[in-house]
Amino acid sequence: MEFATRAIHAGQEADPSTGATITPIFQTSTYTQQGLGDNKGFEYSRTGNPTRAALEACLAALENARFGLAFGSGMAAASAVLSVLRPGDHVIAGDDLYGGTYRIFERVLRPMGVTFDYVPARETAAYAAAVRPETKLIWVETPTNPLLSLVDIAAVAAVAREHGAVLIVDNTFATPYLQRPLDLGAHVVVHSTTKYINGHSDVVGGAILTSDEHLYTDFKFYQNAAGGVPSPFDSWLVLRGAKTLAVRMRQHCENAMGVARFLDGHPLVRAVYYPGLPSHPDHALARRQMTDFGGMVSFAFDGTREDVDTFVRGLRVFALAESLGGVESLCCHPASMTHGSIPVEERERRGVTETLLRLSVGIEDVRDLIADLDQALGRVAHADARIPDTAAAAR
Repeated sequence: MEFATRAIHAGQEADPSTGATITPIFQTSTYTQQGLGDNKGFEYSRTGNPTRAALEACLAALENARFGLAFGSGMAAASAVLSVLRPGDHVIAGDDLYGGTYRIFERVLRPMGVTFDYVPARETAAYAAAVRPETKLIWVETPTNPLLSLVDIAAVAAVAREHGAVLIVDNTFATPYLQRPLDLGAHVVVHSTTKYINGHSDVVGGAILTSDEHLYTDFKFYQNAAGGVPSPFDSWLVLRGAKTLAVRMRQHCENAMGVARFLDGHPLVRAVYYPGLPSHPDHALARRQMTDFGGMVSFAFDGTREDVDTFVRGLRVFALAESLGGVESLCCHPASMTHGSIPVEERERRGVTETLLRLSVGIEDVRDLIADLDQALGRVAHADARIPDTAAAAR
């Protein structure tokens, strides 16, 4: 079956007890058993739940994985992957990554004796150069958060195979609709299903997908032991959202391209980060590795933090908020929001400056999105010129 069909049907057969077409919400903590060791496949909902099982099967099908595991958040999923590490192990990571991932690396695992090296995300040779005998994992995001660099998954997978390391790819930004890392040689895919897979900004969740049975067994053990699982209702919401992933992603991509082109020509914008633009240094890799360029656009002001504040206060369609991937458009200031846990010197060195903004471009009419950005940028121009914004005053 093709992707859009799998999103609607994989793991979601009609309920055998009632014929319900849509997977039911099995809102139960426990299950009645027929006798000692005699049950219908479920014992306790931390260990397994039919609604969650349907979600796990669907997500595995979308990533072309043998196994899927759902979690109560993206960081719970990441924690399960990282649970295989022991003191003395070494991890290589791309240097542009989500602040929450950096936080668990540096504030949780490093004090426990795990070491980390960060390398330029797009430079394959840098991963190979950073390998040590104790290297256990290579962790990458692609596109990266928030600067939207690309990692050559197949090339880094070859490095991992050569040195016996496990390649983890955070596929949250691209989604399996645009990119399937396991097909390119990665061992494990992680998602914040909060984002595009759910797509409606009404649930928090995460997932791990893999075809490696040994890793799956380790992650499954941790899932049950630590208990960071989604509720049946949260699982149902994500499963519902996944049904429309294909059609939503097509509109996200189309709108993001329009927004990126608009920003790329604006005099107040110093730089635009979007792999769909031919000027992006990873544009050729994006065309080869992805089926489209995604719904995330980042840009840097040619101005000050005060200009950024004027801009975000003037937005009317875009909402200033953390998160991404919903049907509505969001604007995020990474330095003070998603990446605030990274020390300022390190943020600045990586390019996450005070004038960088990250847009999650929704599926509204792109003309309204561009008009909103245009009028908010106009407020900045008026403020810099000390010209009253009469249009804003009238509103």
